[in-house]
Amino acid sequence: MLHLLLGIIYLAFISLGLPDSLLGSAWPAMYREFAVPVSYAGGISAIISIGTVISSLQSDRLTKRLGTGRVTALSVLTTAVALFGFSVSHSFAALCLWAIPYGLGAGSVDASLNNYVALHYASRHMSWLHCMWGLGASLGPYIMGYALTGGGWSTGYRIISLLQFALAAALLLTLPLWKTKATGTAGAERPQPLPLKKVIRIPGAKEVMAMFFCYCAVEQTAILWASSYLALRWGLSAQEAASHASLFFVGITAGRALSGFLTLKFSDTQMIRLGQAVLLVGVLCLLLPFGTSSALTGLVLVGLGCAPVYPSIIHSTPDRFGADQSQAIIGIQMASAYVGTCLMPPLFGLIANHISVSLLPPYLLVLLAMMALMHERLLKVTGKKA
Repeated sequence: MLHLLLGIIYLAFISLGLPDSLLGSAWPAMYREFAVPVSYAGGISAIISIGTVISSLQSDRLTKRLGTGRVTALSVLTTAVALFGFSVSHSFAALCLWAIPYGLGAGSVDASLNNYVALHYASRHMSWLHCMWGLGASLGPYIMGYALTGGGWSTGYRIISLLQFALAAALLLTLPLWKTKATGTAGAERPQPLPLKKVIRIPGAKEVMAMFFCYCAVEQTAILWASSYLALRWGLSAQEAASHASLFFVGITAGRALSGFLTLKFSDTQMIRLGQAVLLVGVLCLLLPFGTSSALTGLVLVGLGCAPVYPSIIHSTPDRFGADQSQAIIGIQMASAYVGTCLMPPLFGLIANHISVSLLPPYLLVLLAMMALMHERLLKVTGKKA
């Protein structure tokens, strides 16, 4: 039964990844249809991120009341409805309205599932589970690229919506498995929640919040603007750019599959540093003026570098801050991550619109430097450097 539950959690992580890459892949076609500036993608992304911040801060309360299984199933269902709403939208305003449930469906499940896995499973499973997120996110651009050659971007959203409905049904049917797991580990699963002011005052909390802000700013800016960067900087068609943007997800998915094995030898701290080093190489490749081949290589390496960072930070949280405080810390980590997602991709959208989309690599480089600095400060404050 426990192995079946782990399989269901893997399935849930695929569902988390499926919608994440759609907006960036479809936007080169969408903004022309809606006759809006290219930077308006940042507005939709910001609305989604605000919803995820709100729901992630409520994740502890929702999980305590409903349980991880119900929170996961209902969140996937909410996302499925929102994606279907995107597929039938005929105005930019309608997209903005559907972005609200889109975001609310993501935050609670992210924090709840990540804490559940950090408490109950080994580090390798955290990496492989986030590899499943990458698998779902990798499928998104391919599905959207296929849809753009035929029925258009709305068809792509509709296909993903139907897949989400199917996943939600599977999660609802397997809710008893979560109860079985919870019965044996209830004390570990649900520590008492802490007030937000106390959580922020925990040594290292501010540093890990800043790390998550920078990491998700890098990841989501790359996801949202890679397709537009390839189209506007290197002259690829919207269809080619949408398909090639998936190379980021190829890198992050393959990297997380590999990371699961590397965690058997390396600590979470070492995995984070390794990821940052590879990420640096990827950004430098994006900076090289050697055309699409260098850019595409850079996208793969950026994804590969991102791969171990997120799961390693999450998995180290109970050890670094204590199991009794891990849910509270992961809640504010998720909120910080979504604030970064909310603010930084739209900020680059303004830069791309008013200056040049070619500034994407330097933008990512600054965020990477800030993330690395905050990680080293976190190690110093918490006194855990291994």
